Amino acid sequence: MTVKLNYVSILVSDMARALAFYRILGLPIPGDAEDGHVEIEVDGLRIAWESEALMRELNPHWTRPHGAGRIGVAVQADSPAGVDAAVDRLRAAGHDVPDAFDAPWGQRYATVTDPDGTAVDVFAWQPAPEG
Repeated sequence: MTVKLNYVSILVSDMARALAFYRILGLPIPGDAEDGHVEIEVDGLRIAWESEALMRELNPHWTRPHGAGRIGVAVQADSPAGVDAAVDRLRAAGHDVPDAFDAPWGQRYATVTDPDGTAVDVFAWQPAPEG
């Protein structure tokens, strides 16, 4: 099974300030983008910025990370079964990995943690419903 880096998410405390910085760097972020989730695609890599406020809205138990952990990385599996297989391989290697789940945004999804504590999301798009 092969995976490719597909999505990088940067956690920000002040979206406008963060996007201004990345615009200065030259990333093509629309001028009106200031929402709790802003996403662009550059050469096939999706880059997103997520606000701390959005994180608290999605998970009331969420707390601001200290030190590492402000960037999330996602790898795309070739199928939903590939996500489950990745979870199984990590467990077999002794890693404590939560179950994958069918996310409401249409992906099979699991968040795993690397040995340094960095979250890595493993996902695959679900097949489109027939009908």
